[in-house]
Amino acid sequence: MNKRKAIKYYPARSRLLHWSMAILIISMLLVGLSMVESLAVWQPVALDLHRSFGFLLLVMVIVRLINKYLTPRPRLPKKLPAYQVLAAKITHTALYAAMLLMPLSGWLMQSADGRTITVFNTFNLPHLIDANIKAYAFFREFHGYMAWLLIIMIVMHVLAALYHGLIRQDRVLTSMLYSKKPK
Repeated sequence: MNKRKAIKYYPARSRLLHWSMAILIISMLLVGLSMVESLAVWQPVALDLHRSFGFLLLVMVIVRLINKYLTPRPRLPKKLPAYQVLAAKITHTALYAAMLLMPLSGWLMQSADGRTITVFNTFNLPHLIDANIKAYAFFREFHGYMAWLLIIMIVMHVLAALYHGLIRQDRVLTSMLYSKKPK
């Protein structure tokens, strides 16, 4: 989107997508990490919900990418050092890539294990690949690494937002919190 209307705050739909996905992703990461370390009786239910919400997040990130392309968004402050602008672009690109790769790798892992994913007990997802133990092992490992990478990127994202909000006190953080400056 080359010609962007100059706006100071993200539109409500962008903020809603951002914050609802943030809550879901952090919840999914916490549940995912707890499932790996547990054989508790709640694990099968948690796994079914994890798969369903994973698919929901895949759909949401696609919607979010479309929204990002079609919706004007605030520009970064002009006085921001070039290395921070570059870091922001790289981090955002990596976050979107991880948000796509995380659910896709989970879906591929389940397909390679021959398991069918039933989304909220309403419909089944097709298998993306044939059952294959080597592919399963690869995607299981990849899914785990992506989880840790996503955790690291989320921490970086939050720290950068806090840096902008508390230290620089520019409008970067507030642009995702409010539709207009609070009085």
